[in-house]
Amino acid sequence: MPASLILLPPSEGKAGGGEGPPWDSVEQSFCDLAGPRREVIAALGKAMGGSAEARSKLLGVKATRADEATAANLAVASSPTMAAINRYTGVLYDALDYLSLPPKVRRGVDRQVVVFSGLWGTVRPTDPIPDYKLKMGATLPGLGKPARFWKPILSEALAEAINGSGTGTVWDLLPNEHAAAWDPSIAGRRIRVRFLDDVVKNGERTLVTVSHWNKLLKGTLVRYVVEHGLDDPDGLVDFDHPEGYRYDPSLTTTTGATTDVALVTRR
Repeated sequence: MPASLILLPPSEGKAGGGEGPPWDSVEQSFCDLAGPRREVIAALGKAMGGSAEARSKLLGVKATRADEATAANLAVASSPTMAAINRYTGVLYDALDYLSLPPKVRRGVDRQVVVFSGLWGTVRPTDPIPDYKLKMGATLPGLGKPARFWKPILSEALAEAINGSGTGTVWDLLPNEHAAAWDPSIAGRRIRVRFLDDVVKNGERTLVTVSHWNKLLKGTLVRYVVEHGLDDPDGLVDFDHPEGYRYDPSLTTTTGATTDVALVTRR
């Protein structure tokens, strides 16, 4: 059955441990990324030889967490793995609540969701990965920003996945940092979603982009898109978000192949 792809960021927080074999010894969805992944791992390993201050800045963690993150990064080649959907924790993935989904919908998530990662490029929910720490916007010595490194590689890999999806539609739920790692022109149709609060400021009503709730809202949206097989934003008209956000067709804009839609609530 044709199904649109859904692009998601990873989570900052990650579950530790794992019982699976090292990532390079098991089958992965994007098998052509193995070589580039080794390049990033090597660059990251060299960076982990820097001072605690440099590592803390590079990884975006407090100094007290730098050693823990460094140890995880130095061991990624041999560390035990678990499915990416279990590795990634945090608000978005809590809201998606993968394990609570009916088996048919879980299979849909496995097929449709693609997670962007500074270290791995792209992974699907069932792909086994170890614990690690690397932002897409970090700068690795000798390699540069992962987003720039990955862009041509991921664009080629995603073009194949999009063509194989049967619809050519991509729900792009990536923040800017991760969206910089692919070329959206490869999609037949790209749908981006904004969450807006309808508030009163200085006596006037205005729409304000939601930031604090953003990840929570996206997690719930993914459940709906997969469960209802949506490849067109008009299908959101019956979406009743638990936080009160509703699709407002009057705010939909289309530029080329990109359609921007808005879900709005009044506070």
